[in-house]
Amino acid sequence: MPQKQDWKPRSDESLNHARATYDRMRTKCPVAYSDFLKWSIFRHADVNTILHDPKTFSNRVSRHLSVPNGMDPPQHGVYRRLINPYFSEQAVQQFAPTCQDIARRYANLIIQGKEIDFMTEFAWPVAVAMQCAFLGWSEQHIDTLSAWVKRNQKATLAQDRAELADCAAEFEVIVSGVIERHQNKDDVTARLLQERVNGEPLTRSQLISILRNWAVGEIGTMAAAMGILIQFLTENPDIQQQLRDDHAKIPEAIEEILRLHGPLVSNRRKTTCPVNIAGRIIPADAIVSINWISANRDEAVFADAHKFRWNRDHSQNLMYGAGIHACPGAGLARMELKAVLTAILSGSKTLEAGGKPTPAHYPGSGYATVPIISQ
Repeated sequence: MPQKQDWKPRSDESLNHARATYDRMRTKCPVAYSDFLKWSIFRHADVNTILHDPKTFSNRVSRHLSVPNGMDPPQHGVYRRLINPYFSEQAVQQFAPTCQDIARRYANLIIQGKEIDFMTEFAWPVAVAMQCAFLGWSEQHIDTLSAWVKRNQKATLAQDRAELADCAAEFEVIVSGVIERHQNKDDVTARLLQERVNGEPLTRSQLISILRNWAVGEIGTMAAAMGILIQFLTENPDIQQQLRDDHAKIPEAIEEILRLHGPLVSNRRKTTCPVNIAGRIIPADAIVSINWISANRDEAVFADAHKFRWNRDHSQNLMYGAGIHACPGAGLARMELKAVLTAILSGSKTLEAGGKPTPAHYPGSGYATVPIISQ
């Protein structure tokens, strides 16, 4: 007998009012089945349990190679140790001036008094420019990578396997060209080409997987985060002014704003045995979808969960995950977002909404458009 559907993730209500939908599901049906996402997990406690039990909840979900995201111990640890140095505190500090320059350059292009779509004219190109700079890629990839991420997100929502296969093939062509041009350079991509695991170089498939994660896996999330931050500040001029008066508050504000409205909706796991979560029996080999946005808005963990609060304890904030698969690039992302807000606030006197934003649809989060006017 087919499993009864508890909700419809692709309904107009779910797509256009995602946070309200997730909040409602967390309260009424914290473990919910749908044909599209399979088993969705909405409560913070249940998500946290999954994150700290990789034996029961495997990351080997996709049929495609994913290094190291789609690996379990002990294989995961081998490749995680390989990539961790690229995101060390020292590496992030060395890269910070480049990110600050990119943020200032694009902030200076925002014409005072003119309405712009922040997503099109700032968030997407800056997210791609920063990732290209990190990898040592030319900014000529900005339009190509932006279009690729959006195309892949659309295919994911539609569950268009043919289109997703075309996207994968297109990215392989992009990366193949990059690999050829970086054989004799000294940058992150070139160093990655020299890495060894058990004395053997990374295979081409492994290289493409890692570069796909680094080049485009973060671009959509970072662009979404920028849009969420700026939209929040246009809606909350008092908090905007506090950040203008004291830039030291920017990192804390970023954590809290993105807890309220996360830039990443979900990640998947696969059960290795039958499990009981919140009274629901989930069979072995079932897909489990962790809903990050809902978990970070859980009233059982965060007092006044739907409100912005200064001095909140963010030790339970799951924006960058937890456990062995916690995001290795968390420090890099925090630095980049701080650079963005600092540049925008330093280059303007006020930021105002230029119209009503339009929501991004799953698997994206945040906004498709964010009209703003900078003075």
